[in-house]
Amino acid sequence: MKFVDASVFVHAFIQPKRELKPHEERIKRSARQIVKRIDAGEEVVISTVHLAEIANILEDFMPLNNALEIISSLVSKPSIVILNVTGRDCVKALLTAQTNAIGFSDAIAYVLMSDRNIQEIYSFDKDFENIKGIKRVNA
Repeated sequence: MKFVDASVFVHAFIQPKRELKPHEERIKRSARQIVKRIDAGEEVVISTVHLAEIANILEDFMPLNNALEIISSLVSKPSIVILNVTGRDCVKALLTAQTNAIGFSDAIAYVLMSDRNIQEIYSFDKDFENIKGIKRVNA
């Protein structure tokens, strides 16, 4: 089972307001393929922090009803396991973020993955390449 980063859903669902560059188009296609596999039943793990991150970004780029429909779909999908984040997880993540020079939500993902022996993450965030023991998958 893989962890799935917020970046996958953001790239898959946001409609660009400008023409995308070729590398951005490749990311969008890959994100949509990953979402299609999850829709087809591939099991993945995500955290409440990452769901909130997805909601915040989607709500800025589309009508609220559309963003909430997407979040509703994600939270009700049997193939998506949603993990709670504790205060202890946050403390560990802060230390991880400082040690590895990565963002806090990326560090949350790492902490949750480490605690559950998950070694792969669907993500378009290259920060995960700086963390030993984690393989970033973007296709």
